Amino acid sequence: MENPRAEKVAVVEEVKTRLANSDSVFITEYRGLTVDALSQLRRTLRPAGGSYKVYKNSLVSRAAADAGIEIGEHLSGPTALTFTETTPDGSPGDVVTVAKALRDFGKDHPELVIKGGYFDGAVVDADEIKALADVEPREVLLSKFAGLLAAPMSQFAALMQAVPSKFAYGIQALIDQGGAADAVATEEETQEVAEAPAAAETETAEAPAAEVEETETEAVEETADTNENGES
Repeated sequence: MENPRAEKVAVVEEVKTRLANSDSVFITEYRGLTVDALSQLRRTLRPAGGSYKVYKNSLVSRAAADAGIEIGEHLSGPTALTFTETTPDGSPGDVVTVAKALRDFGKDHPELVIKGGYFDGAVVDADEIKALADVEPREVLLSKFAGLLAAPMSQFAALMQAVPSKFAYGIQALIDQGGAADAVATEEETQEVAEAPAAAETETAEAPAAEVEETETEAVEETADTNENGES
């Protein structure tokens, strides 16, 4: 037969360890609850990382005293501790969801009485646990927080997308302006090329006319000289 004292020491060490490693511990009285109801409560708590276990008050009191947690005033009557530890998939438990599960279960089973507990480094009473249960679960809060961030981030993303777009439009505008200038230059060059033959033709046409005029002038002058010599 095992030494009862050793068993009690083991239980005290277990409670101490769980108090140190849990995000919270809620103390409830379960007087009048059936075994089936307690099993249902455990199943309800498990997905949120809650673990419901019955201990002797004297052993819990000793473990809490060793851990420096003063919860002795809540340890009266048939007592069970609900620890918030890890979920079945290994992720951290949700204290709010655990508190909510206890509160909601107590509505359907008045025999379950929330008495107090320990959370965030402080001893809490029943009203504080019920107030904690009214807080929205972590997933909902994270979703709302993400929603608050989503609008500014989407605006920032749109802005970042607009910058290269506007930059591209600007580059295209410069290219278009450059193309227009080239078109004007090409048109001017074409006009100059077209005007060059015309100018050459004009000069060619004017040259014989000048020569004819010069020849006629010389003929007139020679005739005048001949007449003057005859008269003499």
